[in-house]
Amino acid sequence: MWLQQYDPFGNMFISSLLAALPIFFFFLALTRFRMKGILAAFLTLALSIFVAVLFFDMPLQKALFASLHGIANGLWPIGYIVIMAVWLYKIAVRTGKFTVIRSSIASISHDQRLQLLLIGFSFNAFLEGAAGFGVPIAISAALLVELGFRPLKAAALCLIANAASGAFGAIGIPVIVGAQMGNLETMELSRTLVYILPMISFVIPFLLVFILSGFKGVAETLPALFVISGIYTGTQIFTILFLGPELANILAALLSMGGLALFLRKWQPKTIHREANAPPVQQGESYSPKDIIKAWSPFYILTATITLWSLPSFKALFNEGGLLEQTTAFIPIPFLHQEIQKAPPIAPDITTLDALFKLDLLSATGTAILVAILLTGWFSSAITLPEGMNSLKLTIKELWIPVITICFVMAFANLSNFAGLSSTIGLALAKTGDFFPLFSPILGWIGVFITGSVVSNNALFGHLQVVTANQIMANPSLLLAANTAGGVMAKLISPQSIAIATAAVKETGKESQLFKMTLKYSLGLLVVVCVVTFLLSLDGI
Repeated sequence: MWLQQYDPFGNMFISSLLAALPIFFFFLALTRFRMKGILAAFLTLALSIFVAVLFFDMPLQKALFASLHGIANGLWPIGYIVIMAVWLYKIAVRTGKFTVIRSSIASISHDQRLQLLLIGFSFNAFLEGAAGFGVPIAISAALLVELGFRPLKAAALCLIANAASGAFGAIGIPVIVGAQMGNLETMELSRTLVYILPMISFVIPFLLVFILSGFKGVAETLPALFVISGIYTGTQIFTILFLGPELANILAALLSMGGLALFLRKWQPKTIHREANAPPVQQGESYSPKDIIKAWSPFYILTATITLWSLPSFKALFNEGGLLEQTTAFIPIPFLHQEIQKAPPIAPDITTLDALFKLDLLSATGTAILVAILLTGWFSSAITLPEGMNSLKLTIKELWIPVITICFVMAFANLSNFAGLSSTIGLALAKTGDFFPLFSPILGWIGVFITGSVVSNNALFGHLQVVTANQIMANPSLLLAANTAGGVMAKLISPQSIAIATAAVKETGKESQLFKMTLKYSLGLLVVVCVVTFLLSLDGI
């Protein structure tokens, strides 16, 4: 049995600086030294093991198995979900369905402001919900360029639009991981986010049109803006309150796209806006309603399977005493499970920690996506089994480095929690007292700027936010929600997002220009999240 130490040097300032040393190194490795993410994450993990063992007296075996536990959590369920989601997207492209989807969206209106709302906002959010991890920004930005948008401006607009959907990317993984790291129920964190994110989601379409054509453009498209913002925000609120984070983007995006498309059949702005130097409108290939419905079928099926997997009655099948209970295994981690204790002031009394790896073969969200893939292949004659397996092979080949990077970040985060490093930092931050909620989102903002991922950010700082909340008698769920929301605002400027966006629009080398275009919006939205979080904390939420 090993008891965590939070102030090994008898000076909280020094102890917290040492505990934060791996985080500082990770920041410098990605920014100053410009290391690749996988190398930076691996070296950060190695450094965190060194700090935990040498300065916080954690036994080496426990440090190594805490890291292995984190890697396992990175592979399952996170890696499983990411690979399945991108595989589904590749099948849609392989079968030609994506070409039809693109044309069906672009033909709704020739006004570039409305195309921006449909593609840059709603379709971007849909892809964020279905795949995430850079896919939506890359696809949406490239599509806008094809429609006549200037490359860097298209990239910037798609990055800014991502502020409405980044928290619920890849079937809600950021919220799921945040709840896991904070030892909260997923629905508890999901419902807390309703106080912060929907108001930003409502404003984003107005902001996008303002950037594109100023106040005049907002006035000319006001009816369409209220339609898309109202449907998207209303659906997002309902979903995260009653269904959870998994479908928050997918349902909101589908309904807002559909609602705006129907509205535009009866209404169009008096003035059709086209960007300067935009090519003339070309009549693309027309598709029948049947073709369009068939093209969207993989995502209808995905929505149905995710909805089924999210139902309480379905989840109950896998709980203790449920019909499918045996399909879920809880594996104790050697040298870790019930062999580490946390102590006051982190816990009211000395408490033994559990360390169990949950292997949920059927109830995992990734399995819901796999079922959608199998059904899509079953109903489609445009792809064979060997072609589908080849798409899976290509997906794994493309994603193995990002997945392993996430595993290393999860390993570092898990080690920080079991070694007490995040608790030490939290105790130091708690010295700011009642003002900490004002700065809480900044931690999330820094986390996503460093890692490029809201998932990795919640893995890094989720437990720390909860520890600090308990120290200052604040709501842990609120600070974890603030960490998530603040992190989303850094998606606009994170080096990884910027690199993906510039590559997608074939402007590699102009990353600094794109960074300048999005920085002020990232900071402005962060300030909003900080102020809202602080006001909510004063209100006792």
